[in-house]
Amino acid sequence: MNFVNQKNVVFASIFLILFGWLSPAISYEVNKSAVVLLVAKNKAGKTVGTGSGFVIQPEGTLTTNYHVLVDAYSVKAYFQNGNQVDVTGIYKIDRKKDFAILKLTEGTYSTLELGKSSNLHDYDYTSSLGYLSENVKENNGKIEGIVVQTYGFVLGLHPQAYPDTPFIYTTTAFGPGFSGGPLVDRNNKVVGIATIGGKSINLAIPIKHIKPFIQKTTTFSFRELLQQDKNSKEAMYYRGNFYLNGLGDPNKAIDEFEKVLAQDPNFTLARYDLAAAYNDLGMEDEAIRQYEKTITLQPNFPEALSNLGGYYFRSGKIERAKNLFEKAIKAYPNFIQALSNLGAVLNKLGQPEEAIPHLKKTLALNPEFAIAYFNLGNSQFAMNRFGEAQKSYERSLEMGLDFLSMHWKLYEIHLKKKEYKKAKKELKTILDMDPLNDDAKKKLFSLPAIH
Repeated sequence: MNFVNQKNVVFASIFLILFGWLSPAISYEVNKSAVVLLVAKNKAGKTVGTGSGFVIQPEGTLTTNYHVLVDAYSVKAYFQNGNQVDVTGIYKIDRKKDFAILKLTEGTYSTLELGKSSNLHDYDYTSSLGYLSENVKENNGKIEGIVVQTYGFVLGLHPQAYPDTPFIYTTTAFGPGFSGGPLVDRNNKVVGIATIGGKSINLAIPIKHIKPFIQKTTTFSFRELLQQDKNSKEAMYYRGNFYLNGLGDPNKAIDEFEKVLAQDPNFTLARYDLAAAYNDLGMEDEAIRQYEKTITLQPNFPEALSNLGGYYFRSGKIERAKNLFEKAIKAYPNFIQALSNLGAVLNKLGQPEEAIPHLKKTLALNPEFAIAYFNLGNSQFAMNRFGEAQKSYERSLEMGLDFLSMHWKLYEIHLKKKEYKKAKKELKTILDMDPLNDDAKKKLFSLPAIH
């Protein structure tokens, strides 16, 4: 069996595993009555943040992300049945791992059962629950939200910015507002806390980090937390992160990240997000400089490696890009974007046969990743596998990707097959996209007459 065929068997097995495990996992409901919407307000009563959380002890012990609480003077929990309960104290805060354990007003509450995050394996089923920010409505002091459930599977357990702090990487989507919500396994037991969400990059804190603290009995107040956080670099970082990703204000974010780095130049996440903020402002050279500093601090930070590789690829530094994508995949073998990007780099280097396994793995992990179909089409086209290339390009087009170079290659495929009507259509599309393209005009004029 050759290498490519072995890869195909692996990818097919992934799908069989996923579909085999998905059915029993969703045959009964997660206990949504234990999942809450958290609304944090400042001293003036203004909402400074929302997030999700879930009850882990029947007397009212709740957990969420620390970053949901930054700048909060008071926090209230809203249950899906309409109940509103005050958070009366804080049992535990871990700023680095980004979790908090809170106390609700005394009562009897429905809970979620905790599982074992150490038992997770690649491709295990996972599901997450949370309150999407876009669905949260506030009218006359009354707040309502809807619990949303998403589904996916584990991509691995890996460190990100801190070598000693692994996260659960999963395809299960965490939308805005999911922060602090539960990530559950196929038995609906909590294995993680949703923390970072994005395109195929969704990170959860393993529940094992929370378990040692759930029996704590002493609490402190939000007023005390505010006092502690006055000079906290983590509070500044999360505030900057909110400015960047929540409010879309990279300039204010940069101010916060610079404050963090003035305290601690080795704060890896602040470096990483500072690079992202400069990228949003179109300051590519400064973004590259900050990504390079991030990798100096944490050489195996997969997202930083991949992002920097993307800059090098676009600037024509192909070998350097290849090296960074390979390092990202070594750190995180199921990194969807890095796998697709490595495929694109190998195509650029004239190595389409080596690119194909990476691109097929990308699509096995995420069948909706449009750019991977385009990259796969380029590999197949370079190997004269024109029928396969056409299908890959057409799938990419169906998913909304529309590149000029793709239409040129589709034109060439149709021309080779003497499908002149289709070739003409591609040339007209090229001219719609680039009306001054003389080459397309000449080729359109020289096409054989279509009867």
